[in-house]
Amino acid sequence: MSDASQVLNPAPSRPLREEERDLVRSLLFGSPASTQLENLLLVSRVTDMHDGEMGSMRFLQLERRPFGKALAEAQYVDSDGVLVSITLNADDDGQLFELDFWKVDFSPLRRYPKPSDLVVKR
Repeated sequence: MSDASQVLNPAPSRPLREEERDLVRSLLFGSPASTQLENLLLVSRVTDMHDGEMGSMRFLQLERRPFGKALAEAQYVDSDGVLVSITLNADDDGQLFELDFWKVDFSPLRRYPKPSDLVVKR
């Protein structure tokens, strides 16, 4: 979704769910950013993105900021057998920007992935 996916009529903000924090931790595992961003996971607020219920969310900050780069990428197979691509993106200051889910057939996510489900691309 990155920079082109600005949230229109954003959903209410919320804290990360435990399963979402676990997923982000597993995506960041072993990266230089993992220690710096770990503490932010407990206080981060997100808003769900309008992506056809594929599970993408935007990390909220006080001001608008541009997409910077992908921090990690992974894939897993949803319970209906459809491949899901996940990308954890940072803004141009290195702060968490969005967790982007893309289900290749654009259908809603059926099962939120566990870290053990992921094939992480390093």
